Amino acid sequence: MTNGVNTIRGSGSVHRRVLDIVTAHTLYDESYLTPDSAMEGDLGIDSVILESILADVRECFGLHAELPPGLTTIRDLVTAVAEAAGEDPPDGSAWESPGADPEPLRRVLPSPTEPPVAAGPGWDARSMKDFMEQRDPDLFAKARGFSAYFRRRNEEQLYWYGMPMRSRSGNRVLIDDEQTGREREFLMFASNNYLGLANHPKVVEAVCEATRTYGATHTGSRIIGGTNHLHQELERRLAAFKGRPACIVYPGGYAANLGAISALVKGHDALVVDKLNHMSIVDGGKLSGAARKIYRHNDMADLERVLERCADDVLGKLIVTDGVFSMHGDICDLPEIVKLAKEYGARVMVDDAHATGVLGARGTGTAEHFGLKGEVDLELGTMSKALAGMGGFVVGDEEVVDYLRFYSNSYVFAANIPAGVAAGLIASIDVMESEPHRLEQLWSNIRTLRGALTAAGFDLENTESAILPIVIGDERRAMEMGRAVRARGLFCQTVVFPGVPLGDARLRISVTSEHTPEDLAEAAGIFVEAAHETGVLPAAE
Repeated sequence: MTNGVNTIRGSGSVHRRVLDIVTAHTLYDESYLTPDSAMEGDLGIDSVILESILADVRECFGLHAELPPGLTTIRDLVTAVAEAAGEDPPDGSAWESPGADPEPLRRVLPSPTEPPVAAGPGWDARSMKDFMEQRDPDLFAKARGFSAYFRRRNEEQLYWYGMPMRSRSGNRVLIDDEQTGREREFLMFASNNYLGLANHPKVVEAVCEATRTYGATHTGSRIIGGTNHLHQELERRLAAFKGRPACIVYPGGYAANLGAISALVKGHDALVVDKLNHMSIVDGGKLSGAARKIYRHNDMADLERVLERCADDVLGKLIVTDGVFSMHGDICDLPEIVKLAKEYGARVMVDDAHATGVLGARGTGTAEHFGLKGEVDLELGTMSKALAGMGGFVVGDEEVVDYLRFYSNSYVFAANIPAGVAAGLIASIDVMESEPHRLEQLWSNIRTLRGALTAAGFDLENTESAILPIVIGDERRAMEMGRAVRARGLFCQTVVFPGVPLGDARLRISVTSEHTPEDLAEAAGIFVEAAHETGVLPAAE
């Protein structure tokens, strides 16, 4: 152990040093870090931030073993660290006054270490999590470690991310299978082309015609020389489609969350979010500098607890939730969220990335699905999924949208979507409104495949959308089932950390209106065969 680490271990109480580490990672004033502060619900410490905190704690105290799971409060964390370090947990007086640290806590650069030994013969038990907080004076050391890990996963044909398509994204696609070295046709169940609009002749022709007329792009931000009349028409059409007064279009759905959240929520406010929200919402909260409050997934009692506890500590409150949760397929409890928001004086924004084109009688999203049009302050969406283009948008009251145009950095300081893309999106809205049978076919397909997979014994959680998760849990088994599915000619997503927490690995299936009855029957058979082969389901008798 280095002299530097010995110095840190001998300086100040356990309480003092742990609080210093938490403060460094959250930027909260120490007055927020009360012993019963819930790290998620009160402090917005998500799993990624918590891992960084724990890595610093292990380094500071020279701990080699993992801390116990289930640490929920600051008191839990401090007590666990004290016990692991062989020191006495703080008593009541220590919590009241942790005392000054005689020597300021500082980071120590450890000596480069060898990667963890693989658990079991032939299997590297690490996950992507292990490279996030790898410590080394050379910033690129983690990249070298991950490169070797990634290469091995590819050699085992367990990773198949980013393989290039050679055809349109329809119900079947041609893909360069880089792991077998040949071009293959796959059944496509990894596309968010929910209504099949990406290949619709009217959409494709609109993109081509506008591109021929206006060029490849506009080379500027919307405020400075980058606005085409098609952008304005698209915003008008999206606002009308969503039934709201005004709309702002961003370069992407990620940019929409970053821009809207960071523009509206500030350091004296609170961002209240579901634990399973999309990473763009998480990053928007970090960028805003607001107090981040996380409530348990779809747990409205916990949401009310969070709102109660932050009522006296902040000014404004914005509740942000996914409409459809992208890795789980379930839907937020919007009626209760709206009710609690009114009771506690909060605003509500719903991210309809996977709900637009899927939920509601007309496919306009979560608010329509629950009969709450006009009750949600802001509705956000991406146009790269059912709408078959690129970009993101927010709809709401005109004065709020005007504010976002001048205070969303991801809008002001970025070039927006090309005019050709805007034209294609307008055409997509036209097709959605003139061909409602596409939405009907989508839901017929969802019910068919969901029924077949449920009958086979798969755990699909509480999905109510076009996203069907096959929950497996163990990362190795999920990757092996993904490999078995791919070998049989079906392409879907294998989701591991950081897409989901460790221990929650799954296959993620996306259903579209383009899938035929034959496609759905074949897919169900492939999933069952692969599950029997890999032990996800009991072997067939």
